Amino acid sequence: MDSVSSLLGSIEDVGRDPSRGGYSRPVFSTAELDLRSWFQQEAGRRGLEVETDRNGILWAWWDTGSGNEAHDGDSRRGALVTGSHLDSVPGGGAFDGPLGVASALAAVDLLKARGVTPHRALAVAVFPEEEGSRFGVACLGSRLLTGGIDADAARNLKDADGVTFAEAARAHGLDPAHLGRDDEALGRIGDFVELHVEQGRGLIDLESPIAVGTSIIGHGRWKLTITGQGNHAGTTLMEDRADPMVAAAQVVLAIRKTAAATPEARATVGRIQPVPGGTNVIASRVDLWIDVRHPDDATTAALVESIHGQAQKAAAFEGCTAALTQESVSGTVTFDAELQRQLQLALPGAPALPTGAGHDAGILAAYGPSAMLYVRNPTGISHSPEEHVEPDDADLGAAALADVLERLL
Repeated sequence: MDSVSSLLGSIEDVGRDPSRGGYSRPVFSTAELDLRSWFQQEAGRRGLEVETDRNGILWAWWDTGSGNEAHDGDSRRGALVTGSHLDSVPGGGAFDGPLGVASALAAVDLLKARGVTPHRALAVAVFPEEEGSRFGVACLGSRLLTGGIDADAARNLKDADGVTFAEAARAHGLDPAHLGRDDEALGRIGDFVELHVEQGRGLIDLESPIAVGTSIIGHGRWKLTITGQGNHAGTTLMEDRADPMVAAAQVVLAIRKTAAATPEARATVGRIQPVPGGTNVIASRVDLWIDVRHPDDATTAALVESIHGQAQKAAAFEGCTAALTQESVSGTVTFDAELQRQLQLALPGAPALPTGAGHDAGILAAYGPSAMLYVRNPTGISHSPEEHVEPDDADLGAAALADVLERLL
Protein backbone atom coordinates (compact mmCIF):
# COMPACT_ATOMS: atom_id res chain seq x y z
CA MET A 1 0.00 0.00 0.00
CA ASP A 2 1.53 3.32 -1.14
CA SER A 3 1.52 6.55 0.81
CA VAL A 4 0.44 9.70 -0.96
CA SER A 5 3.97 11.07 -0.65
CA SER A 6 5.49 7.99 -2.26
CA LEU A 7 3.05 8.22 -5.15
CA LEU A 8 3.84 11.89 -5.66
CA GLY A 9 7.54 11.12 -5.24
CA SER A 10 7.40 8.79 -8.22
CA ILE A 11 6.43 11.73 -10.49
CA GLU A 12 8.46 14.49 -8.86
CA ASP A 13 10.80 14.82 -11.85
CA VAL A 14 8.06 14.94 -14.49
CA GLY A 15 7.58 18.36 -16.01
CA ARG A 16 10.05 20.32 -13.92
CA ASP A 17 10.47 23.83 -15.29
CA PRO A 18 14.13 24.93 -15.12
CA SER A 19 13.40 28.56 -16.02
CA ARG A 20 10.25 29.30 -13.96
CA GLY A 21 10.82 26.81 -11.17
CA GLY A 22 8.13 24.37 -10.12
CA TYR A 23 6.30 22.41 -12.81
CA SER A 24 4.89 23.18 -16.25
CA ARG A 25 2.57 20.40 -17.38
CA PRO A 26 0.19 21.75 -20.04
CA VAL A 27 -2.36 19.40 -21.59
CA PHE A 28 -0.96 17.04 -24.27
CA SER A 29 2.62 18.02 -23.41
CA THR A 30 5.18 15.27 -22.91
CA ALA A 31 4.96 15.85 -19.15
CA GLU A 32 1.17 15.63 -19.00
CA LEU A 33 1.12 12.54 -21.23
CA ASP A 34 3.76 10.90 -19.00
CA LEU A 35 1.55 11.63 -15.98
CA ARG A 36 -1.46 10.10 -17.72
CA SER A 37 0.59 6.96 -18.40
CA TRP A 38 1.69 6.91 -14.76
CA PHE A 39 -1.93 7.08 -13.65
CA GLN A 40 -2.96 4.27 -15.97
CA GLN A 41 -0.15 2.08 -14.64
CA GLU A 42 -0.98 2.82 -11.01
CA ALA A 43 -4.68 2.20 -11.59
CA GLY A 44 -3.86 -1.08 -13.33
CA ARG A 45 -1.72 -2.14 -10.38
CA ARG A 46 -4.83 -1.79 -8.24
CA GLY A 47 -6.95 -3.89 -10.56
CA LEU A 48 -8.92 -0.92 -11.86
CA GLU A 49 -10.17 -0.94 -15.45
CA VAL A 50 -8.98 2.19 -17.24
CA GLU A 51 -10.65 3.82 -20.21
CA THR A 52 -10.37 7.16 -22.02
CA ASP A 53 -13.61 8.79 -23.09
CA ARG A 54 -14.14 10.86 -26.22
CA ASN A 55 -13.22 14.11 -24.42
CA GLY A 56 -9.91 12.75 -23.15
CA ILE A 57 -11.07 12.13 -19.57
CA LEU A 58 -9.46 9.09 -17.94
CA TRP A 59 -11.71 6.78 -15.89
CA ALA A 60 -10.35 4.00 -13.66
CA TRP A 61 -13.17 1.70 -12.55
CA TRP A 62 -13.64 -0.44 -9.47
CA ASP A 63 -16.84 -2.26 -10.28
CA THR A 64 -19.34 -3.79 -7.86
CA GLY A 65 -18.66 -7.21 -6.37
CA SER A 66 -15.67 -8.79 -4.71
CA GLY A 67 -13.40 -8.26 -7.70
CA ASN A 68 -13.48 -6.35 -10.95
CA GLU A 69 -15.93 -8.64 -12.72
CA ALA A 70 -17.38 -7.89 -16.12
CA HIS A 71 -20.09 -5.26 -15.90
CA ASP A 72 -23.29 -4.76 -17.85
CA GLY A 73 -24.27 -1.51 -19.54
CA ASP A 74 -26.05 -0.09 -16.49
CA SER A 75 -23.82 -1.22 -13.63
CA ARG A 76 -21.75 1.96 -13.74
CA ARG A 77 -24.66 4.38 -13.89
CA GLY A 78 -24.87 6.55 -10.79
CA ALA A 79 -21.32 5.62 -9.74
CA LEU A 80 -19.34 7.31 -7.01
CA VAL A 81 -16.53 9.28 -8.67
CA THR A 82 -13.45 10.93 -7.23
CA GLY A 83 -10.28 12.32 -8.77
CA SER A 84 -8.85 15.60 -10.04
CA HIS A 85 -6.39 16.71 -12.76
CA LEU A 86 -2.72 16.31 -13.67
CA ASP A 87 -2.02 19.42 -15.78
CA SER A 88 -0.54 22.54 -14.21
CA VAL A 89 -0.21 26.27 -14.60
CA PRO A 90 3.19 27.45 -15.92
CA GLY A 91 5.68 27.08 -13.09
CA GLY A 92 3.07 25.64 -10.72
CA GLY A 93 3.40 23.61 -7.57
CA ALA A 94 3.64 19.87 -7.11
CA PHE A 95 0.25 19.38 -5.44
CA ASP A 96 -2.36 21.32 -7.42
CA GLY A 97 -4.17 18.47 -9.15
CA PRO A 98 -1.81 15.52 -8.59
CA LEU A 99 -2.57 15.49 -4.84
CA GLY A 100 -6.21 14.67 -5.59
CA VAL A 101 -5.27 11.91 -8.04
CA ALA A 102 -2.64 10.33 -5.79
CA SER A 103 -4.98 10.59 -2.77
CA ALA A 104 -7.73 8.82 -4.73
CA LEU A 105 -5.37 5.95 -5.55
CA ALA A 106 -4.25 5.77 -1.91
CA ALA A 107 -7.90 5.81 -0.80
CA VAL A 108 -8.60 2.79 -3.02
CA ASP A 109 -5.70 1.02 -1.28
CA LEU A 110 -7.20 1.87 2.11
CA LEU A 111 -10.68 0.69 1.12
CA LYS A 112 -9.30 -2.62 -0.12
CA ALA A 113 -7.23 -3.02 3.05
CA ARG A 114 -10.43 -2.49 5.06
CA GLY A 115 -12.13 -5.23 3.08
CA VAL A 116 -14.68 -2.90 1.52
CA THR A 117 -16.78 -4.45 -1.24
CA PRO A 118 -18.43 -1.66 -3.25
CA HIS A 119 -22.17 -1.97 -3.73
CA ARG A 120 -22.00 0.78 -6.34
CA ALA A 121 -19.25 1.30 -8.88
CA LEU A 122 -16.37 3.59 -7.92
CA ALA A 123 -14.28 5.51 -10.43
CA VAL A 124 -11.16 7.63 -10.20
CA ALA A 125 -11.31 10.29 -12.92
CA VAL A 126 -8.58 12.52 -14.37
CA PHE A 127 -9.85 15.62 -16.18
CA PRO A 128 -7.67 17.24 -18.87
CA GLU A 129 -6.87 20.96 -19.23
CA GLU A 130 -8.29 21.91 -15.84
CA GLU A 131 -5.96 24.89 -15.57
CA GLY A 132 -6.56 26.15 -19.10
CA SER A 133 -2.85 26.93 -19.34
CA ARG A 134 -2.53 25.85 -22.98
CA PHE A 135 -5.88 26.62 -24.63
CA GLY A 136 -7.15 29.36 -22.33
CA VAL A 137 -10.35 27.77 -20.99
CA ALA A 138 -10.23 26.43 -17.44
CA CYS A 139 -11.86 23.04 -16.73
CA LEU A 140 -12.06 22.35 -20.45
CA GLY A 141 -12.46 18.57 -20.01
CA SER A 142 -15.40 18.85 -17.63
CA ARG A 143 -16.93 21.68 -19.71
CA LEU A 144 -16.81 19.45 -22.79
CA LEU A 145 -18.29 16.53 -20.86
CA THR A 146 -21.22 18.60 -19.63
CA GLY A 147 -21.75 20.70 -22.74
CA GLY A 148 -20.61 23.75 -20.81
CA ILE A 149 -18.61 24.84 -23.86
CA ASP A 150 -19.75 24.58 -27.47
CA ALA A 151 -17.86 21.75 -29.16
CA ASP A 152 -17.03 23.85 -32.23
CA ALA A 153 -15.71 26.64 -30.02
CA ALA A 154 -13.53 24.11 -28.18
CA ARG A 155 -12.23 22.58 -31.40
CA ASN A 156 -11.16 26.03 -32.61
CA LEU A 157 -9.32 27.09 -29.45
CA LYS A 158 -5.66 27.85 -30.23
CA ASP A 159 -2.54 27.67 -28.13
CA ALA A 160 0.33 30.17 -28.28
CA ASP A 161 1.79 28.39 -31.31
CA GLY A 162 -1.47 28.49 -33.26
CA VAL A 163 -2.24 24.79 -32.77
CA THR A 164 -5.97 24.22 -32.40
CA PHE A 165 -7.43 22.00 -29.71
CA ALA A 166 -8.85 19.81 -32.49
CA GLU A 167 -5.38 19.33 -33.98
CA ALA A 168 -3.82 18.56 -30.59
CA ALA A 169 -6.63 16.16 -29.70
CA ARG A 170 -6.33 14.31 -33.02
CA ALA A 171 -2.55 14.02 -32.60
CA HIS A 172 -3.13 12.22 -29.30
CA GLY A 173 -5.74 9.69 -30.34
CA LEU A 174 -9.01 11.59 -29.93
CA ASP A 175 -11.50 12.16 -32.73
CA PRO A 176 -12.28 15.90 -32.78
CA ALA A 177 -15.67 15.19 -34.38
CA HIS A 178 -16.74 13.39 -31.19
CA LEU A 179 -15.75 16.11 -28.72
CA GLY A 180 -18.62 17.56 -26.70
CA ARG A 181 -21.39 16.73 -24.27
CA ASP A 182 -21.39 13.05 -23.34
CA ASP A 183 -24.68 12.06 -21.72
CA GLU A 184 -23.58 8.45 -21.27
CA ALA A 185 -20.50 9.47 -19.29
CA LEU A 186 -22.48 12.08 -17.36
CA GLY A 187 -25.00 9.42 -16.39
CA ARG A 188 -22.24 7.42 -14.77
CA ILE A 189 -21.59 10.16 -12.21
CA GLY A 190 -23.91 9.73 -9.26
CA ASP A 191 -21.80 11.69 -6.76
CA PHE A 192 -18.48 13.43 -7.32
CA VAL A 193 -16.00 14.13 -4.52
CA GLU A 194 -12.78 15.96 -5.38
CA LEU A 195 -9.87 16.26 -2.96
CA HIS A 196 -7.55 19.21 -3.55
CA VAL A 197 -4.72 21.05 -1.89
CA GLU A 198 -6.09 24.19 -0.28
CA GLN A 199 -5.07 27.20 -2.34
CA GLY A 200 -5.05 29.67 0.52
CA ARG A 201 -4.51 29.88 4.28
CA GLY A 202 -7.96 28.96 5.58
CA LEU A 203 -6.79 25.70 7.16
CA ILE A 204 -3.73 27.39 8.65
CA ASP A 205 -6.00 29.81 10.46
CA LEU A 206 -8.42 27.02 11.44
CA GLU A 207 -5.54 24.82 12.66
CA SER A 208 -7.03 21.83 10.88
CA PRO A 209 -5.49 19.46 8.31
CA ILE A 210 -8.76 18.80 6.44
CA ALA A 211 -11.85 20.81 5.50
CA VAL A 212 -15.12 20.16 3.70
CA GLY A 213 -15.74 22.53 0.80
CA THR A 214 -18.88 24.66 0.82
CA SER A 215 -18.68 26.84 -2.29
CA ILE A 216 -16.58 28.23 -5.13
CA ILE A 217 -16.87 31.93 -5.81
CA GLY A 218 -17.82 33.05 -9.32
CA HIS A 219 -14.96 33.72 -11.66
CA GLY A 220 -14.08 34.22 -15.29
CA ARG A 221 -11.37 35.00 -17.79
CA TRP A 222 -11.41 37.76 -20.36
CA LYS A 223 -8.97 38.74 -23.10
CA LEU A 224 -8.44 42.47 -23.61
CA THR A 225 -6.86 43.48 -26.92
CA ILE A 226 -5.44 47.01 -27.20
CA THR A 227 -4.54 47.97 -30.74
CA GLY A 228 -2.27 50.86 -31.68
CA GLN A 229 0.35 51.64 -34.31
CA GLY A 230 3.47 49.54 -34.54
CA ASN A 231 6.56 51.58 -35.30
CA HIS A 232 10.29 52.06 -34.84
CA ALA A 233 11.42 52.71 -31.24
CA GLY A 234 14.23 55.01 -32.31
CA THR A 235 12.69 57.12 -35.04
CA THR A 236 9.19 57.70 -33.70
CA LEU A 237 8.90 60.78 -31.48
CA MET A 238 7.01 60.36 -28.23
CA GLU A 239 4.26 62.74 -29.31
CA ASP A 240 3.74 60.77 -32.54
CA ARG A 241 3.08 57.43 -30.88
CA ALA A 242 -0.07 55.34 -30.49
CA ASP A 243 1.51 52.87 -28.09
CA PRO A 244 -0.79 50.10 -26.79
CA MET A 245 1.75 49.10 -24.15
CA VAL A 246 1.35 52.46 -22.40
CA ALA A 247 -2.42 52.01 -22.42
CA ALA A 248 -2.01 48.44 -21.15
CA ALA A 249 0.07 49.69 -18.22
CA GLN A 250 -2.69 52.11 -17.27
CA VAL A 251 -5.27 49.33 -17.53
CA VAL A 252 -3.32 47.02 -15.22
CA LEU A 253 -3.24 49.73 -12.55
CA ALA A 254 -6.94 50.49 -13.06
CA ILE A 255 -7.84 46.82 -12.64
CA ARG A 256 -6.01 46.65 -9.32
CA LYS A 257 -7.65 49.86 -8.09
CA THR A 258 -11.13 48.75 -9.17
CA ALA A 259 -10.89 45.37 -7.44
CA ALA A 260 -9.35 46.84 -4.28
CA ALA A 261 -12.33 49.21 -3.97
CA THR A 262 -14.84 46.32 -4.08
CA PRO A 263 -15.08 44.11 -0.95
CA GLU A 264 -14.29 40.42 -1.63
CA ALA A 265 -13.33 41.13 -5.26
CA ARG A 266 -10.17 39.71 -6.84
CA ALA A 267 -8.90 40.81 -10.26
CA THR A 268 -5.61 39.81 -11.82
CA VAL A 269 -3.63 40.37 -14.99
CA GLY A 270 -1.40 37.32 -15.08
CA ARG A 271 -0.33 37.43 -18.71
CA ILE A 272 0.56 40.22 -21.15
CA GLN A 273 1.61 39.55 -24.74
CA PRO A 274 2.87 42.37 -26.97
CA VAL A 275 2.85 41.94 -30.75
CA PRO A 276 5.34 41.66 -32.37
CA GLY A 277 7.33 41.68 -29.12
CA GLY A 278 10.64 43.20 -30.22
CA THR A 279 12.76 45.19 -27.79
CA ASN A 280 13.24 48.04 -30.26
CA VAL A 281 9.68 47.97 -31.60
CA ILE A 282 6.62 49.93 -30.52
CA ALA A 283 3.96 47.22 -30.27
CA SER A 284 1.11 47.22 -32.73
CA ARG A 285 -1.09 45.28 -30.32
CA VAL A 286 -1.04 44.16 -26.70
CA ASP A 287 -3.17 41.30 -25.40
CA LEU A 288 -3.93 41.08 -21.67
CA TRP A 289 -5.68 38.20 -19.96
CA ILE A 290 -7.81 39.23 -16.99
CA ASP A 291 -9.11 36.98 -14.20
CA VAL A 292 -12.01 38.45 -12.17
CA ARG A 293 -13.71 36.80 -9.16
CA HIS A 294 -16.45 37.72 -6.67
CA PRO A 295 -19.03 35.75 -4.65
CA ASP A 296 -21.87 37.71 -6.29
CA ASP A 297 -22.12 37.07 -10.03
CA ALA A 298 -23.77 40.44 -10.71
CA THR A 299 -20.84 42.17 -9.01
CA THR A 300 -18.41 40.19 -11.16
CA ALA A 301 -20.25 41.35 -14.28
CA ALA A 302 -20.23 44.96 -13.05
CA LEU A 303 -16.50 44.78 -12.34
CA VAL A 304 -15.79 43.53 -15.84
CA GLU A 305 -17.98 46.24 -17.37
CA SER A 306 -16.14 48.90 -15.35
CA ILE A 307 -12.74 47.48 -16.36
CA HIS A 308 -13.79 47.48 -20.02
CA GLY A 309 -14.92 51.09 -19.83
CA GLN A 310 -11.69 52.21 -18.20
CA ALA A 311 -9.68 50.27 -20.77
CA GLN A 312 -11.47 52.03 -23.63
CA LYS A 313 -10.74 55.43 -22.09
CA ALA A 314 -7.06 54.60 -21.46
CA ALA A 315 -6.70 53.27 -25.00
CA ALA A 316 -8.39 56.30 -26.57
CA PHE A 317 -6.12 58.67 -24.62
CA GLU A 318 -3.10 56.98 -26.27
CA GLY A 319 -4.70 56.94 -29.74
CA CYS A 320 -5.51 53.24 -29.50
CA THR A 321 -8.63 51.05 -29.36
CA ALA A 322 -9.61 48.36 -26.84
CA ALA A 323 -11.79 45.28 -27.33
CA LEU A 324 -12.80 42.76 -24.65
CA THR A 325 -13.74 39.13 -25.32
CA GLN A 326 -14.96 36.57 -22.81
CA GLU A 327 -13.06 33.29 -22.67
CA SER A 328 -14.80 31.50 -19.80
CA VAL A 329 -17.19 32.30 -16.96
CA SER A 330 -18.37 30.16 -14.04
CA GLY A 331 -20.96 31.47 -11.63
CA THR A 332 -20.69 31.05 -7.88
CA VAL A 333 -21.28 27.40 -6.96
CA THR A 334 -22.69 26.14 -3.66
CA PHE A 335 -22.04 22.43 -3.26
CA ASP A 336 -24.88 19.97 -2.71
CA ALA A 337 -26.15 20.33 0.86
CA GLU A 338 -26.92 16.65 1.42
CA LEU A 339 -23.58 15.51 0.07
CA GLN A 340 -21.85 18.09 2.27
CA ARG A 341 -23.78 16.67 5.23
CA GLN A 342 -22.60 13.15 4.40
CA LEU A 343 -19.00 14.34 4.25
CA GLN A 344 -19.30 16.07 7.60
CA LEU A 345 -20.86 12.95 9.16
CA ALA A 346 -17.93 10.92 7.85
CA LEU A 347 -15.47 13.54 9.13
CA PRO A 348 -16.82 14.89 12.42
CA GLY A 349 -15.01 18.02 13.44
CA ALA A 350 -13.77 18.93 9.96
CA PRO A 351 -14.45 22.62 9.36
CA ALA A 352 -16.41 23.94 6.37
CA LEU A 353 -14.49 26.14 3.97
CA PRO A 354 -15.34 28.20 0.86
CA THR A 355 -12.74 28.83 -1.83
CA GLY A 356 -11.89 31.34 -4.49
CA ALA A 357 -10.25 28.71 -6.70
CA GLY A 358 -12.09 27.00 -9.55
CA HIS A 359 -12.29 23.22 -9.91
CA ASP A 360 -13.91 20.53 -12.06
CA ALA A 361 -16.21 19.84 -9.10
CA GLY A 362 -17.64 23.31 -9.62
CA ILE A 363 -18.51 22.53 -13.25
CA LEU A 364 -20.01 19.13 -12.41
CA ALA A 365 -22.09 20.58 -9.55
CA ALA A 366 -24.71 21.82 -12.03
CA TYR A 367 -25.29 18.25 -13.25
CA GLY A 368 -25.30 16.23 -10.04
CA PRO A 369 -24.21 16.19 -6.39
CA SER A 370 -20.58 17.35 -6.05
CA ALA A 371 -18.39 18.02 -3.05
CA MET A 372 -14.81 18.86 -2.17
CA LEU A 373 -12.24 18.12 0.50
CA TYR A 374 -9.26 20.41 1.09
CA VAL A 375 -5.90 19.45 2.56
CA ARG A 376 -3.85 21.99 4.48
CA ASN A 377 -1.16 23.95 2.66
CA PRO A 378 1.21 25.30 5.34
CA THR A 379 2.58 28.01 3.03
CA GLY A 380 -0.85 29.31 2.03
CA ILE A 381 0.64 29.73 -1.46
CA SER A 382 -0.54 28.01 -4.63
CA HIS A 383 0.06 28.25 -8.40
CA SER A 384 3.69 28.63 -7.37
CA PRO A 385 6.65 26.37 -6.52
CA GLU A 386 6.14 27.32 -2.82
CA GLU A 387 2.90 25.33 -2.69
CA HIS A 388 3.27 22.51 -0.14
CA VAL A 389 1.56 19.72 1.79
CA GLU A 390 3.19 17.90 4.69
CA PRO A 391 3.37 14.09 4.24
CA ASP A 392 1.32 13.45 7.39
CA ASP A 393 -1.41 15.82 6.20
CA ALA A 394 -1.42 14.16 2.78
CA ASP A 395 -2.00 10.77 4.40
CA LEU A 396 -4.71 12.24 6.63
CA GLY A 397 -6.34 13.58 3.50
CA ALA A 398 -6.30 10.18 1.79
CA ALA A 399 -7.73 8.56 4.92
CA ALA A 400 -10.46 11.21 5.08
CA LEU A 401 -11.28 10.59 1.42
CA ALA A 402 -11.43 6.85 2.10
CA ASP A 403 -13.79 7.45 5.04
CA VAL A 404 -16.05 9.55 2.82
CA LEU A 405 -16.00 7.05 -0.04
CA GLU A 406 -16.70 4.15 2.31
CA ARG A 407 -19.72 5.95 3.72
CA LEU A 408 -21.04 6.82 0.26
CA LEU A 409 -20.38 3.35 -1.15
